[in-house]
This record gives sequence, C-alpha cells and structure tokens, in this order.
Amino acid sequence: MVKRLRKEGYKVGRYFVRKIMHRLRLKVTQRVAYKVTTKRKHTDTVADNLLNMNFNPTAANQVWAGDVSYLKTGEGWMYLAVVMDLYSRRIVGWHIDKRMTVDLVFKALKKAHNLRQPPKGVIFHSDRGSQYTSKDYQKLLGRYGMRASMGDVGACWDNAVVERFFGSLKHDWILKINQPTRAFIKQDVTVYIKYYNLERLHSANGDLSPIEFENSKQNVSDIA
Repeated sequence: MVKRLRKEGYKVGRYFVRKIMHRLRLKVTQRVAYKVTTKRKHTDTVADNLLNMNFNPTAANQVWAGDVSYLKTGEGWMYLAVVMDLYSRRIVGWHIDKRMTVDLVFKALKKAHNLRQPPKGVIFHSDRGSQYTSKDYQKLLGRYGMRASMGDVGACWDNAVVERFFGSLKHDWILKINQPTRAFIKQDVTVYIKYYNLERLHSANGDLSPIEFENSKQNVSDIA
C-alpha cells in the first residue's frame, strides 16, 4: 500500500498508512491454505526438478512456470491455467475453461509461445498434475524445444511464485465481488491479468510491474 501511494506521488510512511487503514477499518487478511488441484496418472513420466526453487533467472524466456487453479462462480467452477515468465513475473499466456483438461494447459502454453516466440531450451516448470505429465503435453513441449521440470507432489513452495499470483488474483480481486456467471469471471480475470502485468508492483522487480520491468531492460520482444 505504501509503495503504491508513493508511486502515485503521495509522501506517506508506513505508520501514517496503518493509521488511515485503522480509521477506515481496513484489515489485511491471510490467504487460504494451498490445495492440490491436479493429480498425475501413475503411467505418465515425471520430469526432474530443474529449478529447485531458484525462481530468479537472469534473462527473459529462460524459465517459464505453469499451474492451474479453480475459481468459483454462481454457475459452477472455472479453471484457470497460466504461464508465467519467472524473469519478470509476467503472465505471458493463460486460458480459462469450465473443464480442467489437457486442452486447458495446451492453450495457455500455445498463447505464451505465440506471444514470446522464445528460442529453444526454455525450461517449463509445473507440478505433477495429469495435464502436465500427459504424453500429449510432453510432445507439445518437445515440439517447442522446451525442457520439462516438475516439483514434488503437494509441495506448493516448488512453484511458489505462480501460487502467489493465484493468491493475489483470488484475494485481491475475484473474492472482492460476487461472480455470478462463468462469462462474468472470465471477463474479470482478463481485466486482472492486464492490471497485474501493467500496474501491479513487484518487490522482485524493484517495485516495478512485470511489463515496466521488461521495458526497463529492453531485451524482451513483443512487450506490448
């Protein structure tokens, strides 16, 4: 809160902001515990963990991370798959659907690849969910020249950066208002991802948004 206000030109300190929040009865709420959304088939191959929780690559298009989360609406569940470039924390591809299938993560990765056009050798990190361990998905990674990396079962810290994105999406945005329909939440997610990429500050980026950080480095294609 302090960083956001300072960026907008207000000269404030932490004590003053805490005082105002108390006066307005604003409270910081803790996020709910991590829940496993996908399970792999025992016949599928599991890739080695190439990251080992090293979430800070030195350049763009070196390490991407993907995951799936569930979102509740008045019409039932929706499932969101995202692809994040860990260099800037930017969401470079995503897809939302009412079914959690291989096609869900397929489309998210295809959108990311079409946007970035990365060189071969990108590491793609995920959990061991059946969508990511499936033969079809592994073939897609191979077609793009990407190297698969997978965390341990049920270990949210193995993909902590993407989990934090989902936590922010839900608790800072989605859960703030009623989500009556699937179409409504799809539009709301679209608005949030645009805000997240363009405006939301990240301490890992020196308090810049993902796109501001990429623009400051001037080494990523298709910034817009």
